[in-house]
Parts: sequence; C-alpha cells; structure tokens
Amino acid sequence: MEQQFLPICRADMEARGWDQVDFVYVIGDAYVDHPSFGHAIISRLLESRGFRVGIISQPDWKDETSIAVYGEPRLAFLVSAGNMDSMVNHYAVSKRRRKTDAYTPGGVMGKRPDYAAVVYGNLIRRTYKHTPIILGGIEASLRRMAHYDYWSDKLKRSILLDSGADLVSYGMGERSIVEIAEALDAGIAVQDLTYIEGTVGKVIDPGAVYDPLFLPSFEELKNDRRKYAESFYVQYCNTDPYTGRRLVEPYGAHLYVVQNPPAKPLSRLEMDDIYALPFMRTFHPSYREAGGVPAIAEVQFSLTSSRGCFGGCNFCALTFHQGRIVQSRSKESLLLEARKMREQEGFKGYIHDVGGPTANFRLPSCEKQRTKGVCPKRQCLFPVPCKNLKADHREYVEILQSLRKLPGVKKVFIRSGIRFDYLLADPDSAFLKELCLHHVSGQLKVAPEHVSDSVLEKMGKPKNQVYTAFCRKFRQMNERLGKKQYLVPYLMSSHPGSTLKEAVELAEYCRDLGYMPEQVQDFYPTPSTISTCMYYTGLDPRTMRPVYVPQNPHEKAMQRALIQYRNPANYALVKEALEKAGRTDLIGFDKKCLIPSRQFAGQKKQKKQGEKRTAGKIAGKEKQKAQTKNRKAGGRKQGTSEKRKGKFS
Repeated sequence: MEQQFLPICRADMEARGWDQVDFVYVIGDAYVDHPSFGHAIISRLLESRGFRVGIISQPDWKDETSIAVYGEPRLAFLVSAGNMDSMVNHYAVSKRRRKTDAYTPGGVMGKRPDYAAVVYGNLIRRTYKHTPIILGGIEASLRRMAHYDYWSDKLKRSILLDSGADLVSYGMGERSIVEIAEALDAGIAVQDLTYIEGTVGKVIDPGAVYDPLFLPSFEELKNDRRKYAESFYVQYCNTDPYTGRRLVEPYGAHLYVVQNPPAKPLSRLEMDDIYALPFMRTFHPSYREAGGVPAIAEVQFSLTSSRGCFGGCNFCALTFHQGRIVQSRSKESLLLEARKMREQEGFKGYIHDVGGPTANFRLPSCEKQRTKGVCPKRQCLFPVPCKNLKADHREYVEILQSLRKLPGVKKVFIRSGIRFDYLLADPDSAFLKELCLHHVSGQLKVAPEHVSDSVLEKMGKPKNQVYTAFCRKFRQMNERLGKKQYLVPYLMSSHPGSTLKEAVELAEYCRDLGYMPEQVQDFYPTPSTISTCMYYTGLDPRTMRPVYVPQNPHEKAMQRALIQYRNPANYALVKEALEKAGRTDLIGFDKKCLIPSRQFAGQKKQKKQGEKRTAGKIAGKEKQKAQTKNRKAGGRKQGTSEKRKGKFS
C-alpha cells in the first residue's frame, strides 16, 4: 500500500474502507507527519499496532460538531494541545499576545484556544458523555498535578480534573499509549486503568493504590505556599522510572489524583523502531494554499539523535517531561533517515541539526542509571560533575563524520544546545576540534545564561569560571585551526535570585566582552520547573531557603535594559537601575561606564535655548523699532498728501 497521511476527515476514513476509527486524535497544531511532532509519533505508533487513527487538527472549539467528524471512536479520544504549551504559544513573558503561531498553517494566530487541552477535553465531554478521553503532550504532562499557572497567577488543580479527561499519558508517551490502547481493546474499563506507568488517573478509594506516597491536599497547597514548595520537591524527586513512587494528591474527601511512576526509557532498538515508522516528513497537503506550516522549516531536515537530559537546569521542564535518563538512536538509524532526507523536495545538502535537548548527550551519565535510575537528590553536572560521570563524545563524533560523508550532504550543523561543562569534562578534545572544523559557521551559540555565581546556583548551572574556561579552550582551538569563530552567549534576565546588583554584574560582563545581545530572554515561569516554584513561593524547594524574586514589571524591564545598555531607547531605565543599585560610578565618560552622563549635554542644550531666547528678544525689539519708524514715516507722508489735496482743490 502506498505511504499516505492518516485521515483528517470522514471522507478520508471512508476512502480507506473504514466505518469507524479506533482513536480520534484531537490536536492544537496543524497536522504535520514528522517525528519532531508528538502527534505524528503517537498516531504512527498506534497505526503500527493495528489501530485505526483519525486526526482532527485545530477544531473550532466554539462548535461542538467540530469534534464529531468521525462520530464516536471505538476506543477513545486522544487530546494534545500541541508541541508547545498553548499559553507559551500564545503569550510572551510580558503576557502580551504573540502575533504569529508557527504551528498553524500560514502562521495565523488564534486557531486554538488558551488552555487548549482543557477546552478540547470539555468540548468532547459535552458531546460524548462516556467515551474515554486520554490527554497527552507537553501541556498535559507538565500540568498533571497541582501547579502554579503564571498567566492567571494562581495555583490550579490537576489538568485531569479541569479537562474532564480520564487519564493523562505524561512524558514521551510511547509505552503508556500502547498499553492503554491494548487494555481498552481488551475490554478493560478506562476507570480501571489506574496502574499503568507514565499515566495519571483518579480514584475514589486511595486504598486501591499500591504503595502510595501522599502529598498535601489541594486545599492545603492553595493556603500555604511553603507546603506547595515541599510537595513540588517530592514530585521532582519522584520523576525517575526506577525509584519513583506512586504519588497521591487529595481533592476533597472522596477524590484522589494518582501519579504512577514514569514509564521506563526506550532501548536503542525501540528508539530506532519509532523513527523508522512511515512518516511523510512534512505537513498535510491541504495546508499548501495557506503557505504551509512554518514550524516544519526548523525540523524538516534535522535529525533527532537523543532524548532526555541530565543537565538539570532549574528553569527547564525536561526533568518532568522527557526525564533525566538519556536515550539515543543508533548510527545506522540516523544514517537511514539522512538518506531518506536527501530524496525530499527542498533538500539542498544541509542537515540543520543532529541532536536533542542537549546535542552532545548520547548516553546515560553513568552506568548505574541503566538499571537503578538517577540519584533523586543529586545532579550529574551541578554544582560540579559527579565523580561517576562518563563524559564521552566518541560515538557522536563518529556519527557526525559518517553523515558528512554521505553523497549529497554538503554541511551538517549542530543547532541543539552544546553543554560546555560536559564537553570540558571529556579529557579527549576530539569533539571540540570536530565542532570547530566542521559544525560552526562563524558563530557558536551557547547558554551560560548568567555570570553571577549566586544566580547560576539558583539556575542549577555551573559557576562562571567553567564558562570562562570553555571560552578559553574554544578560542585556543580556533587559533590552532586558523579559524576566526566566535561564541554567542544566551543570557537570561530576572531569574529568581537576580537583584539589580547581579543584573549590573551581567551588564558589566557584556561591556567587557564588547557584546550587546539583540534579544534577551526574561525568565518565563512555565509549569513544573524548580525555578517556577521559586517564583511562586519565594523559596528554593531544594533547601527551603528564601529566594529573592523579581516580579515587578518595571524592575524586570530594568534588568533586561541593563543587558542592552547600549540601546539609546534604554537610557532612562539603565540610569534608574544604576542609581537604585548604588552604581552611579558606571554613569559617565570613563571607559568602564555603561552610559554617559547627560548633565553636560543638558547644560549645553539649556545654554543654546537661552541664547535663542535672547536672540529672539533682540530681534523682537528691532522689529518693534522698525514698525514704530514705519508708522511715523507713514503719518508724515499722509499729512503731506492731504496738504497737497487742499492746495489743488
């Protein structure tokens, strides 16, 4: 049978000879059949297991018939807000509405609702009262338990309750969705699926939960932010598939949300099988007239080599979603996909990326993780690399070399983040040499995020001296190779722990570097990160110590302006920030100053205005004299004329 897209309407379903689908997959994104899109992986995986899946992309949430395209599915509705949390997709950190949506045909904004998973779930439930609803995707995954919602500025219940769904399949979802599908197909009621790893369900009787670990009730969490910080850290310490406990969160006297331990990581063979599924690798042809789906441009010619991240950045939600155990594909699998890529329309010889959450992570950080999981309360790289860490880039280098040798491949880029502290931990510099020789086009983007060690500690990032050491090593390698290449650092303002003092320190770093970033990322409090917990509670959940949190929009604007102090539009904000921080020594004409003093310029302007007023007064007097003289002359002339008239009359 010829490879084709999955059905997107009843006519497509009937063309396949189906009278009903097993699963209706409702998604907030446009339908893109590419393995970088979660809905593509899950739908193709279910198809490979013999299930019939129909796609409903971006339904009109104001019209209940929009989710009845196929009628009632035989087994369940699957619901995902899309590749991004719908609120992050819609709003910048300032809470201003974004103008475009890269996951919608033509980039049009407004084709999905705010809190899309909740809205879609309730839309379905109003029409189909008893059909199982399974939530998935990052929006549901990160909101699976009580969570702080930045956009409404309040603590919200588990998304399971607000959406009317029966289960949340959290994380990457391949294992749990197959187990759910097979159980439903076997006739097991969805209410009885309370045991599947990688899912969150609800029960009336907590006695039915095996080996539970009870969290504070939702009412307690709402009334006491300290309790929320404690509860959040219990969740954080139970995100490992080998050591995680079943967590129970009470809602009233007779309702409990139960989070089962995460699903086990995929083996390399299982990862290879996932990425060998018959993806069309592009957007559905019905979107061509609208100009296609912009998001495909970044990933269409990219290779996902790994998932999971043991980097442990506190502002990143990967720990709650993909987990800390790195899983990767084989070199053969990546080469096979690259060969297929060469045959695609639009391929010009450039592979845009070979990576994942962190490009140079290919293996679990230590052997223990393969069977015993990660350490619940210790990080692999923070505050310093663990003594058991295995920093090894050899396999990644071999993959990059093999990809470059493929006929038709001109260049292989690395656009995923490079973890520079992991690179430094590798005694072999072969990867750095390979990176500088073949995979950097003049500039390499890295993410030190900040330079103040006190802020970096709150971020879960290594000390600034580690980044400085990497800069030195990068420069030395390029000098050896005879290349002129530069680092472009990503910087973040207003992270918890950052006062104006630390923001000034970051501005001084930019000054000394001779670099002013065109864009600065304000800290964005997204659900289920340690940093967001700090933002909401004012406490570091790891230590329960107070943390300074910049929340005032004006202070955040000042912190951002300091990093971009050279922009004339930021002068007033930078001046105010320096005065408040007690750093007026940085205002003036010394080479160390961030902005010039405008005092002399103001005096000069005032002098010019005074001179102009004086000149105006003089000109006015001269004009008045001239007018008086003219009036007198006119009077004499008129009198003479009258005398002449009398003489000749």
